[in-house]
Amino acid sequence: MHKGNCLCGKVNFTVKEKLAATDVCHCTQYRKWTGHQFANVEVSREALFINGEQHLKWLHSSDKVRRGFCNDCGSSLFFDPVDKQPHQWIGIALGAFDSPTGTSIKLHIFVAEKGDYYEISDDAQQNLY
Repeated sequence: MHKGNCLCGKVNFTVKEKLAATDVCHCTQYRKWTGHQFANVEVSREALFINGEQHLKWLHSSDKVRRGFCNDCGSSLFFDPVDKQPHQWIGIALGAFDSPTGTSIKLHIFVAEKGDYYEISDDAQQNLY
């Protein structure tokens, strides 16, 4: 079981499954939404339990996805694909979890859009898009 929360603690969550290896997205949308790259882990919807949902706000950033954040402190928390319902998973910001997570980065995506102010220095696979 893994737990996590937003910065102010008004939105907290529990995941009742092992976390899979994750990816880091370097796309422009994530950089604009979070201020940097975004590491997110996909979990099954049935394993996710959220408390404080009344403090969640959803931004429909495209026809394909909505992004969930705390309406009080602004913490970026969830990536929810809505283009091909019903999806069996939802993405959760890896940085919102309490440690230890027991997972690792397996893939970098949208590397062609990454910021020019940092380098990717691990050995994980990199996809341009």
